[in-house]
Amino acid sequence: MNRVTALTVTGAMLALFAQGSFAQSGEEIVAKHCQACHDAGLGGAPALGDKAAWAPRLEKGVDGMLATVMSGKGSMPPKGTCMSCSEDELRAAIDHMTAGVR
Repeated sequence: MNRVTALTVTGAMLALFAQGSFAQSGEEIVAKHCQACHDAGLGGAPALGDKAAWAPRLEKGVDGMLATVMSGKGSMPPKGTCMSCSEDELRAAIDHMTAGVR
């Protein structure tokens, strides 16, 4: 017996699939898009692990830092060069970068 089953995929379903299946970890995003500048503190970027440099940013909270990342600042372009990153992915990158300075 042959059956043909129709499958309807909505845009919302595709978005959920893309976010869940292909989401990058904070660590991956930092390695690919953030580490080059933040390792050395290039262009005014707070260096990874530098508590003094991160202190004023931490005062803004994650939402404040995310707003800065989304719009860019100084030498950092919007989304820190990760144009395909979602806000959740960028939030994960912020969490990863600041874990050692909180």
